[in-house]
Amino acid sequence: MSKLAFAAFAVLSASVVSAQAADLPYRSRQPYTVNQPLNAYSWAGPYLGGTLGYEWGSVSNSGAKPSGIAGGVTAGYNWQSGNIVFGLEGDMQGTAADDRFANYKFSNPWFGTARGRIGYAFNNVLIYGTGGLAFGSLQTELNGLQQSQTSIGYAVGVGAEVGIYQNWTAKIEYLYVGLSSNNYTLTGANNGLDFGTVRLGVNYHF
Repeated sequence: MSKLAFAAFAVLSASVVSAQAADLPYRSRQPYTVNQPLNAYSWAGPYLGGTLGYEWGSVSNSGAKPSGIAGGVTAGYNWQSGNIVFGLEGDMQGTAADDRFANYKFSNPWFGTARGRIGYAFNNVLIYGTGGLAFGSLQTELNGLQQSQTSIGYAVGVGAEVGIYQNWTAKIEYLYVGLSSNNYTLTGANNGLDFGTVRLGVNYHF
């Protein structure tokens, strides 16, 4: 994890732990909740949300280091047993990450993930790890010609999420994504993309 990502994660973790003591309204218990005290904050059930962040990475067999803003939508489902929260989450992101190397331009127009999540809840504060499948596009341009390939790979990361008001939560998350290499006739090489992203998000829990 980069120093920037670690610092951002540490700052949010400190702030959300302090928010735990605040007099925030609790979400009511949902039928999805398992083995949870009546007065505890509920993380269980489905949710939808959005994210906005920044991506930076590198293209294999090239000196290109695409970077830029990334944002998109998220959907997931949590189960909860006591303080343990686990679930599934998927997201789709559009990005402006690109870079030029020699006469080539490399860009990552979009990517998505399908991941598992597991974490520990301190009432309305959730600290979690996540990992699973990633997929996305790496595009190259040369003299007005374009070639794009879709690759699959993996995504791993950590995050912190906090209940801020009734059914709304806010989060910060770091993901590392590795997309497999493909052969590009424009570059005459196998090119793949690895990148990290730090993103802020909001979720609405049903």
